[in-house]
This record gives sequence, structure tokens and C-alpha cells, in this order.
Amino acid sequence: MEIDLAGATIALEGPGNPLVEAALAALRANGGRIVEGVRARPAGMLPPDILLVSCPLRPGTTAEDPPTLYADARKAAVAMTPHGRGRIVFLISATAGMPMRRHPRFSMENASILAGMRTLAMEFGPKVLVNAVGFGAVEGETMVSGDKAMLSHTPVGRAGRIEEAVAAVLFFCDPLNTYTTGQMLGVDGGWTAGYGRNF
Repeated sequence: MEIDLAGATIALEGPGNPLVEAALAALRANGGRIVEGVRARPAGMLPPDILLVSCPLRPGTTAEDPPTLYADARKAAVAMTPHGRGRIVFLISATAGMPMRRHPRFSMENASILAGMRTLAMEFGPKVLVNAVGFGAVEGETMVSGDKAMLSHTPVGRAGRIEEAVAAVLFFCDPLNTYTTGQMLGVDGGWTAGYGRNF
């Protein structure tokens, strides 16, 4: 997917992983410029145009707690608002929208991040658009998102590829996308539909 970011600045909060690295590389290739995250930015410095908030994508992954991620995103939204523009994209697990029985705590943490994302979308629209990409089982050289058990309930019948996941991130960052906010786009091969159907 190609978009024209025309020099827009992009910052990252949260841990890196292969999906995050691929998303940053794609944003850079489409004209974006990577800058320091919200926490590392000196006072008075302009906020980024786009903030990616990286959340745990695999059960058992240790990362910051949801309130910290929410606080970072809210701080960015507050800084973006006077400039009349901004995008915040949460990279979360598809379990945010459909809990996984074998990973209750992980599902609950992602669901709370999803609720926080929607709250930010309501509070800071229309100037700041806030969305999420909910990843199911995505593989690179190894499983980078989700759990292999998801594949038994994925209608597409395979794990996603990193480039397929990145395309959804680019959609939310595209300057031509001006009307989508408060949404989670599930990139999960239909897992959220298939999971409910099998139980």
C-alpha cells in the first residue's frame, strides 16, 4: 500500500517488535520522518503528527500496563489538539475485541486498551483521530502476534503476513483517511468471527 505522508513526523511509544519495525519502515518509505516518542520529547517541542502506541501482541509478553500506555497517548493528544491535527494508532491484539479463553488476563488488558482508545477518540475528535489495529496470528520468521491456537479458528486458514498487518496501519495513517476514528480494524484472518462460531 502506498500513501503520501509528505514529511509527517511519526513517534513510537511502547516496546518494539517485528510488526512495529515493519510499520515504521513502511511509514518512512511513504514519506514519514521518525522522531522521538512522547516521553523523550523536550518541553515545547512540536508533537508528532502520528503516534504509534505499541502494546503487547503475544500472550506472556511483558510490557507497560494499560494505564501507562493510555497516559502516553493522552499526553500526545493534548499536545496535538492546538495544532488542529494528529493521528494516534494503537497496535493491539485482536483479543481486545474477542477474549481468548486460554489467555484471560492478556485479553482483559487488551480490552482495557481498546476502551481507552475509544475514549480518546471521543474526547479529542475531530482534530485528533484515534484508532487501533487488532492483530490475530501474524508470522514473520516466528509468530510475532497472537497464538498458534488461533489458527484452528481462523476462516482464512493461515497466519497473516507482516506486510498484510502493516497495510492496516498505513490505512489509519493515510492523510486521505479523514473520517475514521474510534475503530479497531481486526487483521486476524476472521479469527474474531470464527472463534465465536466454534464455541
